[in-house]
Amino acid sequence: MANGPAMSRRGLFKAATAAAALSAAGSAPPAAAAQGGAPARPSGASYRAEYHFTVPDQWKNDPQRPVWIDGEYHYYYLYNADYLEGGTTAGTAWRLATSSDLVSFTDQGIAVPKDTTPDGDVWSGSAVVDTEDTAGFGAGAVVALVTMEPDENTHSQAQYLWYSTDKGRTFAPHGSGPALPNPGVKDFRDPKVIRDEERGRWAMLLAEGAKIGIYHSADLKEWTYAGGFTREGLGVLECPDLFRIAAEDGSEEVWVLGVSANGKEAGLPNTYAYWTGSFDGEAFHPHQDEPQWLDHGFDWYGAVTFERRTADGSVDPAVRYAIAWMNNWDYPNTTPTIDSDGFNGTDSIVREVVLRRSASGARYLASRPVRTLGDRVRDTVELGDVHVDGLHVLDYRGTAYELTAEIAREDASAGAGVQLRRSADGGRHVDVGVHGDYAYANRGAAPNPDTSGRWQESRTPADPDADTVPLRVLVDRTTVEAFFDDGRYVHSMQAFPYTVDQGLALFSTDGAAVFRNTVIREFTTD
Repeated sequence: MANGPAMSRRGLFKAATAAAALSAAGSAPPAAAAQGGAPARPSGASYRAEYHFTVPDQWKNDPQRPVWIDGEYHYYYLYNADYLEGGTTAGTAWRLATSSDLVSFTDQGIAVPKDTTPDGDVWSGSAVVDTEDTAGFGAGAVVALVTMEPDENTHSQAQYLWYSTDKGRTFAPHGSGPALPNPGVKDFRDPKVIRDEERGRWAMLLAEGAKIGIYHSADLKEWTYAGGFTREGLGVLECPDLFRIAAEDGSEEVWVLGVSANGKEAGLPNTYAYWTGSFDGEAFHPHQDEPQWLDHGFDWYGAVTFERRTADGSVDPAVRYAIAWMNNWDYPNTTPTIDSDGFNGTDSIVREVVLRRSASGARYLASRPVRTLGDRVRDTVELGDVHVDGLHVLDYRGTAYELTAEIAREDASAGAGVQLRRSADGGRHVDVGVHGDYAYANRGAAPNPDTSGRWQESRTPADPDADTVPLRVLVDRTTVEAFFDDGRYVHSMQAFPYTVDQGLALFSTDGAAVFRNTVIREFTTD
């Protein structure tokens, strides 16, 4: 879990609850206030996402890697029940939701409670199913390694073991101290545990400042340091990830190390950085020094990846799922959902991640929305090919949908795109499109959480010589996720259009364009 540069994690939670309390007391929502003369939102309007996961109430942030138990994904996440009250007991528990399709989730309540031991609340970590009973809690017990910090004024972040014998529904603490004590460093958190099958043991990654520490264990209780993977210039690395994935074409299998990283000052994203490479049980060896990024927007943080299970429960080696918290520690409390619905916490759509190679042979991960989203379509609007020269306002209104099209530009240097959640007068909208040799998403013309003005438009490369630019964009009440280049580049960000802003338009600049095979789909989780 991330924290600001000059505030402790617990301090950030206290600041969050205080800001939420001001909002609950009747102050104007920050996004609305920033718009000055913009019209007030309709009374009673809901901003809760239509088909994205949202916390039932109060606050959520970091996702915890889901685990597969009895045909369901068990999704744990950091939950603060005291957020709106703004009291001194701010902090997080692990709350549980279960899902069979990763689109519709059922709330199961608190799984790992906070402030029930002298060590305080529980932060990010990871759970594993101990099928071989290596820890001694019984075959099939669910074991979670989580960070706790008994004293925020000292270097006390450490890893504690919790276990469950009721299939991950409730957990109890093991022992009176940490499974892995702090060696005397400030940052020592976010354990990610995987099974190292080749060596018959467990491996753990830990976020330690600019280093990812690597540890191993036979029983999940005692850990030995093996080495580290260090990368400077990306801020404090958080929420590490390590997994093996087979190429989509079956040509190879590689390891991937990922982290939540802050590359903004270097002109890089503040999302999920990753490296492909190899892992020998002691160290990770990257194929290249510079990271790639699984998202290029502003609000895809604390991401976790997890196994895709097939119908018979086996693991698909060529597909990895991913989910992230759609927020940013630069503006964590800026959302209309606090006033309208009494919560703050929305996740990205679950993605399917695959390994590919570019035309030059470079390895990269590509993303697409989870395929089960297609089972939730409640309405489809097929527009076919639409010729655009300038602005073309469509006869469609909506607040939550998916739009797909293949953009063919008359001139490679021209621009073309879509205006999402457009106001009646055309003054407010979120733009997604392509211009010359770059693709982009721009939220600057709509209410959004960034008051600095710096984080309004994200860009990624686009081939100006390509015949078409495939576009797939997911729109929900407070989020936009745009997929370019068949998922090689994704832009995820928050935006807070007024509920009356439901228009949709296509546009081109400096030349005409054709939006081929244009389709709008609306989803339901009911």
